[in-house]
Amino acid sequence: MKYRRLKDSELEKLEKRFVEFLVSNTITGDDWAMLKTKNPERASTLIDIFSEMVFETTIKRIEYLKHRESKEIKLFKCEADKIILMGLSADETVPVDFTVNIDMKELMNHTEGLSIFKQEKEYKPNREIELFRMLESGCQITDGHLFGIFEKLNS
Repeated sequence: MKYRRLKDSELEKLEKRFVEFLVSNTITGDDWAMLKTKNPERASTLIDIFSEMVFETTIKRIEYLKHRESKEIKLFKCEADKIILMGLSADETVPVDFTVNIDMKELMNHTEGLSIFKQEKEYKPNREIELFRMLESGCQITDGHLFGIFEKLNS
């Protein structure tokens, strides 16, 4: 597999899409119930195919990611050929925890202990695999609003 099989909890959340996937493969509810008991290998293969499809579709749509730790936040702009990182780190003197909502106005009162950083790099080995690895390591898909704020602060 290129990615991984969806966990049961993830599959449950995508039940409607999975049913649509089965129907598009001419598998009814009764067929699926029978397939799970009489041919579990085929059922497993269908779950794998669906999982790959979900991850592929999701990853292709990603524009921005974020990763938060208590004293550092990393924001990523995921372009077609490269990824841009904007980050903010705080030393121990700054009373902030980036794992909770950030009050940017309050944060600006502590500019002494803050550092903004920016980096760019090409994807390795490719966009889909790198973004999948980032998601698996704790990155979350975001709308890019905070990335835009950081970009203005860095210019």
